[in-house]
Amino acid sequence: MKMRKMLALGLASAMAVSLAACGGSASSSEAPAASEAAPAASEAASTAEAATSEAAPAADASTGDKEKLTIALRGGTYAAVVEACLPAFEADNNCEIEFLELEGDDLHSKLALDSVNPEGAYDLAMVGSSWVAEFLENDMVANLTELGYSFDDDVIGATTRSLMKDGDAYFAPYFGNVTVMMYNKELVEAAGYKPEDITSWEDVRAIAEKVHDMGKNGFVTRGGGADPVLMDFAPVLLANGGDLVDADHNPTVDNDTFKTALKMYMELRDLGQTMEKDDMVANLEAGEGALATIWPGWYSPTADGNCGYIVSPSKLTKDGPEVNTSVLGEWEIAIPANSTHKELAVKLLTYLMDPEVQAGTVELGGVPCRYSALTSPEALAAHPEFEVVAGALDTGWSRPVISQWSDFCDILGTEVDNIIQGMDDMDQGLAQAQSDLEALMAE
Repeated sequence: MKMRKMLALGLASAMAVSLAACGGSASSSEAPAASEAAPAASEAASTAEAATSEAAPAADASTGDKEKLTIALRGGTYAAVVEACLPAFEADNNCEIEFLELEGDDLHSKLALDSVNPEGAYDLAMVGSSWVAEFLENDMVANLTELGYSFDDDVIGATTRSLMKDGDAYFAPYFGNVTVMMYNKELVEAAGYKPEDITSWEDVRAIAEKVHDMGKNGFVTRGGGADPVLMDFAPVLLANGGDLVDADHNPTVDNDTFKTALKMYMELRDLGQTMEKDDMVANLEAGEGALATIWPGWYSPTADGNCGYIVSPSKLTKDGPEVNTSVLGEWEIAIPANSTHKELAVKLLTYLMDPEVQAGTVELGGVPCRYSALTSPEALAAHPEFEVVAGALDTGWSRPVISQWSDFCDILGTEVDNIIQGMDDMDQGLAQAQSDLEALMAE
């Protein structure tokens, strides 16, 4: 755990350009030379202040003691993009912001434990999409609609699907994580395909078989635990018309559709290798693997690079129906129900979700859930892959919105992994998983 205190103008010089970018003025994916950094940051900071003033009304700096907010963030790039945007907000609102950077499990446990206190320790928090049902069921987050926040039409609709209750918003989609299909350009071409021709899992298999016959990995699968394995398998299950639960959240894993999909996934696995995420990307970059399902944060394609990515194929066969096979995994921002500074917290949330501010986070590694930030001519000129990311977000599939998701995933993901590795019989393993999941959902 790391805690850093953010003062109104207190970013280190290394963050200067990043701060300016959060005002929406960044225009290049390359950092300026050292001799150019200060002028660029100064000019962009002026734009940042103007954008921030529109997003959040200025406070009277002569009001005495500064109001303080404490926010809890998912560590890494997720926290970095928020961090760089805070100084302008602090200056305009005469406040100070302290923030925690935490790994996912630690963030979840701290938010859950603090939620029972009458007065909370946190005023804004990042929340994993798989925690949403739990946080709603236990009244852990404030009603954003009642606090005056609402989604605009620029926010990608699919990313808000599970963030509302009875028509009111409780979370805002901040970081647009979603699975895509990575491909090696040379191997796909050698298999007789162009990226735009890969529209079905029938195509995926054909490419994988041809590349496997070349002595390479046709399709690289992910290992490393219950959740990685289950989410790597999910697109194949969805393409086959299956799902993890039905409309009433009853488990749907011991059936012919699930078994057909799992057999197909295992056949694809046999045409390549199973690896950890970094090794998957490295394998494709080195020209040793053709295809893999990845998350965009793992790899950023370039025009002269060896690899690119496409939206996960939406059809099982060329003539089959289209379904959503891209797995949503965005990070949301919310206000804890026991925050003691809700008025200022919703102002900060509104500022962080502002279109110009979000567009400015792109050069820091941010992936906004906004059409304008991902599909504007400026964004696509610097990041052509955003067209794929926007398409995947727009047609994304959400994990079941159930408070038992963590245990559900552990039970099913572990069993699927055991079956894939030949440790359990498929029929017996899925029957046992179905029984265990039904017992879990009945608790």
